[in-house]
Amino acid sequence: MIVALIDSGLGLLPTAAWLRKLRPDVDLLLQTDPDGAPWGPKPEPWVVERVVDAARTSLRHGAEVVVLPCNTASVTALAQVREEVGQDVPVIGTVPAIKPAAAVCRSVAVWATAATTASRYQADLIARFGGRASVVGVACHGLADSIDGGDLAAAHAAIASAAERTPPEVEGVVLGCTHYPLVADAILAALPAGVRLFDSAQAVAAQTIRRMEALDRPSTGTGVVRVLNSGRPGELPSGAAAYESGRVLGARP
Repeated sequence: MIVALIDSGLGLLPTAAWLRKLRPDVDLLLQTDPDGAPWGPKPEPWVVERVVDAARTSLRHGAEVVVLPCNTASVTALAQVREEVGQDVPVIGTVPAIKPAAAVCRSVAVWATAATTASRYQADLIARFGGRASVVGVACHGLADSIDGGDLAAAHAAIASAAERTPPEVEGVVLGCTHYPLVADAILAALPAGVRLFDSAQAVAAQTIRRMEALDRPSTGTGVVRVLNSGRPGELPSGAAAYESGRVLGARP
C-alpha cells in the first residue's frame, strides 16, 4: 500500500517517520514543494490549488491514502482534497494537540508560526478545545524556515526567543507547526524543567494506520520511500539529514 504525505517542506518528516516505525512495510510517497514553500503566507486559493494538485499527483502514483501532515494544508484545503480524491481514498489531516494538552495542564502555550498564531483558526481551536486551561499563543518567528534549511543555529536562536516570550507558569507547550517536533529536544532544553511537549505526529500516524486497515486490502508494500519535489522525482533535501526523522527516512547529508 502506498501512503502519500503532502507538505511544503520538512514538516512531513515526523509523521512519515512514525509511519515508518509503526508500519515498515508501507510504501511512502513524500511530496514537498520547494517551488512554492512556504505555504503559510500565501493566499488561500493558491494554497488550495497547490495542495489539491499534489493530491492528484498522489493518485497518479498509486496512493491509496493521503495524509496532510501540515496545519496550513489541513486548515485550507482538507475539504477540497477529500472532494477531489473521492470517498474511496482516506484523507487524514492534522490538528495541533491543544485538546490533550489542556486536559492535563492548567496553563498551555501554543508555539506556532506568526501567521498561525494570529489566525482565526487557532483562536477557534483554543476556544473549542482549551477547556478550563489558560491557553496563549507564542509566535516562533523564523523557526520553521530555519528547520527547513537545516540551520540549527538559527533554529536554536528562534527557540530561545520563543522560550523568553512563553509565560513562566506554563505547564505544557503544544507544537503547533509540524516542523517543530524535529527540534523537540532543543525546545525542551530551552523551557523550564517539568514543562511537557505535545505534538500530533504520532497520533496522525496512528490514525493513518487505522484508516489503512479499515480499507481491508492486502498490504503489498516493501517499505519503499519515494520523494517528489514540486512534482519532480527527487530526494529529501540534505537538510533533512540533520534530524532523526529524516535519517529514518533515508535522508543523506
